[in-house]
Amino acid sequence: MTGFGQGGIMSGIKDKVVIITGASSGLGEATAHRLAQAGAKLVLAARREDRLKKQVDAIEQQGGTATYRVTDVTDKDQVQALAKVAKDTYGRIDVLINNAGLMPLSPLDQLKVDEWEKMVDVNIKGVLYGIAAVLPTMREQQSGHVINLSSVAGHVVFPAASVYCATKFAVKALSEGLRMESNGEIRVTNISPGAVDTELTGSITDTQTAEGVGELYSIAIDADAIARAIAFAIEQPEDVDVNEMIIRPTKQEL
Repeated sequence: MTGFGQGGIMSGIKDKVVIITGASSGLGEATAHRLAQAGAKLVLAARREDRLKKQVDAIEQQGGTATYRVTDVTDKDQVQALAKVAKDTYGRIDVLINNAGLMPLSPLDQLKVDEWEKMVDVNIKGVLYGIAAVLPTMREQQSGHVINLSSVAGHVVFPAASVYCATKFAVKALSEGLRMESNGEIRVTNISPGAVDTELTGSITDTQTAEGVGELYSIAIDADAIARAIAFAIEQPEDVDVNEMIIRPTKQEL
C-alpha cells in the first residue's frame, strides 16, 4: 500500500526496485513473493538458475514484476553486473537486500579452514560487494535502502559458531557504518533472525554440531516472519529509518 507519511513524504513498497541476493530459497524466496504481492519490481539473484526461473514465472503468473540474474556474490564483477541489470531494466535501484549467507558451523579445533573462508567470502565480502554495486546509483538518486541480513549470532557468540558469529558481527558493523555515512540519503536496516526454517543449516558438516543445531531449529519460525519484517522496514515513510530488528522464535532463549 502506497501513501504519504508525516510531512507528505512518500512511503510504501509499490514500484520500488528491489534487488534480493540469495533469492533462490528460504528468506530470499519468501521476501521476493511478499514484496511482489506489494507491487515491488524485483531483481532476483542466486546461483541456481532453475530456482530463479521458477520464482520469476510464479511471480509473473500472479501479476507481479520480476527478473533475475544468476549471481555468485563472492564474485565482485557478477554483483556489479547484477546492479547494472536492475538499473538498465527499471531505471533505478531503491532497495538492496543482502541476504545471501552460509552457516557451516563447527568448533575451531576441527580446523575447517575452507569453510571459514567460504563464510568470510559470502557473509562479509558478498555484503561489501553488494553495497559497492548499488552505492553510486543510490548516491546519484540521493535515496536508497540497504537491508543486511545479520543474525542473532551477530549479537551473541555461541560455541562452534565463532567464525559465523564473527561474520555476522561484521555485517552489523557494516550496517551501522553505512548508516552513519549515509548523509541522510540512504536508509540502512540490519535484520538479525534467530532460528528460521530455511536451508541454512544444511551446510553444517560437523555431525555433533549439526545434531545440536537440529535441536534448536525444532522451534524454528517460518521464513515469511522475516519477509514481513523486511516489508515493514521498506514501507515506512522515507524519513523513517528502521535500523535494527532482532527476530527470534518466542521459545528461543539465546
